[in-house]
Amino acid sequence: MTQLSARMLMLLAGLGSAALFFGALFFQFVIGVEPCAMCFWQRWPHRVGIILGLIGAAIPRAIIAAAGAINMAVSFGLAAFHTGVERQWWDGPASCTSRGVDLTASECGLLDPNCGNAIALCDEISWSLFGLSMANYNAVISLVLLGLCVAAFRKARAKA
Repeated sequence: MTQLSARMLMLLAGLGSAALFFGALFFQFVIGVEPCAMCFWQRWPHRVGIILGLIGAAIPRAIIAAAGAINMAVSFGLAAFHTGVERQWWDGPASCTSRGVDLTASECGLLDPNCGNAIALCDEISWSLFGLSMANYNAVISLVLLGLCVAAFRKARAKA
């Protein structure tokens, strides 16, 4: 079995980010799982990851792979923080947690399911599989993508 080149590793990282980003859109628009504010935050590194993956596949340079690794570290950090908020290990932002939302603030009441859109709170798990939430899966997959970027960095640096 041949080892993967820096170009292929960056392409895989970019494709992984694309899968996570478009998977989140699928859950939102097809399945109907409303994202919270922190879910939206976690999408940004994957948007950047798609771009860096494509650039790294076209121009396999160590600096691009390093940027990809830093980006995936940020992605992991956001997902890990959201995981802790969901699991009640620490407090999240008051603007998107049950401790900071006034449930009587709308004209028809936020608890009325027949009125307006549901509010997705950051400290509630809206979907899970095998006991893991989307934030948990994002954290794990972001670590894998971080590993791909680090491997691409090493390969590109050794080739230079």
